[in-house]
Amino acid sequence: MFLKKIKDECGVFGVFGHKDAATLTALGLHALQHRGQEGAGIVSFDGRNFHTQLRLGLVSDNFTKTSVIEKLPGSSALGHVRYSTTGKTLLKNVQPLFADLIGGGIALAHNGNLTNGIDLRNKLVKEGSIFQSTSDTETFLHLIALSKEKSILKKIIDALFEIKGAYSFGLLTKKKLIAIRDPLGIRPLVLGSIGNAKIISSETCALDIIGAKFEREVANGEIVVIDDSGLKTYKPFGN
Repeated sequence: MFLKKIKDECGVFGVFGHKDAATLTALGLHALQHRGQEGAGIVSFDGRNFHTQLRLGLVSDNFTKTSVIEKLPGSSALGHVRYSTTGKTLLKNVQPLFADLIGGGIALAHNGNLTNGIDLRNKLVKEGSIFQSTSDTETFLHLIALSKEKSILKKIIDALFEIKGAYSFGLLTKKKLIAIRDPLGIRPLVLGSIGNAKIISSETCALDIIGAKFEREVANGEIVVIDDSGLKTYKPFGN
């Protein structure tokens, strides 16, 4: 029971607007290591291109190496530590997942379970979607891609109304870092800051390790959008 307790959640950590975004994300993931030991990943954006490093195993075994961090340039980054609830322990299931959509690239990190994930996946496969992983997280990515809405935020909101379950999401686009918490607030997610940079994290301990200030929790059912103009919040579920 003890082993299950210390590793029964995934961890999400993201940075927007800091020159050492990947380094801070690696440190944040190290603090969240108790939430998942099966794999870790970071996606960064350097203003032109996305960069991805995914590894099986512990953060300390992979993301303390300068050679790895140097492959993750940019002032924004999104990271994840994984404990599988759906999908086997395979590199293809390590997050953040990344896809090139019509509006540009998007990285997705997820803590939680989509209770209708299998049904949605089967429906999407029948309609022609091609999945690259066995994780329920990828279902949400496909729903975003298939939305008829125009903006990425509206696509995300459209997809949210298709899923059920307990979740916290971190998403990184070329212009935004987005944090989402399910309407019941079952999975944790907090906001922080270090200087002018903004942070999202599954727990405050990851803020402490980088010397960041805790701002507040993401509210139940809230979407927080961080970009160069600041922070905006949305409540699509009306709570």
